[in-house]
Amino acid sequence: MQDYINEAVDLLKKIIAIPSYSGGEGNRADFIYNYLTDKGLAVERVKNNLITGVYPFSDSTPVLMLNTHIDTVLPSSGYTLDPFDPQVRDGRIYGLGSNDAGASVVSMTAALLFFKDNPGELPFNLTLLLSAEEENSGPSGVTLALKSINKADSIIVGEPTNMKCASAERGLLVIDGTAEGVSGHAAREEGINSIYIALEDIVKIKNHKFSKISKLMGEVKMTVTQISAGHQHNVIPEICKFVIDIRPTDVYDNNEIVQELKKLVKSKLTPRNLSNRSSSTPEGHPLLKCAQELGVDCYTSPTTSDWMRHSLPAIKMGPGDSSRSHRADEYICIEELKEGINGYINFIKHLKLKQ
Repeated sequence: MQDYINEAVDLLKKIIAIPSYSGGEGNRADFIYNYLTDKGLAVERVKNNLITGVYPFSDSTPVLMLNTHIDTVLPSSGYTLDPFDPQVRDGRIYGLGSNDAGASVVSMTAALLFFKDNPGELPFNLTLLLSAEEENSGPSGVTLALKSINKADSIIVGEPTNMKCASAERGLLVIDGTAEGVSGHAAREEGINSIYIALEDIVKIKNHKFSKISKLMGEVKMTVTQISAGHQHNVIPEICKFVIDIRPTDVYDNNEIVQELKKLVKSKLTPRNLSNRSSSTPEGHPLLKCAQELGVDCYTSPTTSDWMRHSLPAIKMGPGDSSRSHRADEYICIEELKEGINGYINFIKHLKLKQ
């Protein structure tokens, strides 16, 4: 097993060194494609998405999909280390995307290679999807790749969860608000100040409570995170813009939330995307039963992932800590990679998918 861990560490360092922003994953996809084919795996490439697997059984046998993403966000301005120069310090591997989701990429790959080498320990067929454009919810990511996958029955989505089992995750709804006033000279108190209109609406948004409460996820969470207006100190601004970050639950449709807020405020509200829905694992599903039998903690994740693009039963589980994602000097512990590889292999061995 140590050989798989050592190789995963080496692979992670190599992919960190290849920039892979959402929509620009080509070079990293090239490298991983060659790595997998050199291991004797048949790999299908759909733009920058990579699909491979181990299929020791017939087509009628269940298929578990492992899915994580190879893209990253842009490095934050606070980096003190080169984000593309992987460094190992005190048992940590530093670099952009090391935690989110490079650790899941190499851990899932190592688990797949283990079962390729030990097919007798694999209880069903296993597919690995390394997808693109997760961070920007792009059209050429997992949604496109899924059109080329013949079959899957259940999915493990790889994201940093400390190898806990996220049995549900909130959705994401971002709304742009525009308050419209009338410009005028500030000294003569002319015009209608759009900032005041926006502030009134923002207070209403802050105090608003959605009536339906999810037994699984609790209340819908809603926060105004950005506001901008004006171009000169002595001019009443006619336009004030603000952004609302909303984390929906499983008891609300995103459009339902938008319509309720439109009735609440004077500002014009425009949702950026209505498809980022919440997700949850069906009660009693083998994925949950396996987690419970193995003593894996289950929880509801506050962050979204490619899980929302899947229509099949899934859980979210991977090495690393979500609090490190998108932060300067991102890192993953080598011990966490070890836990990830062993955790995936052990979970797959014990998972009982139905025919």
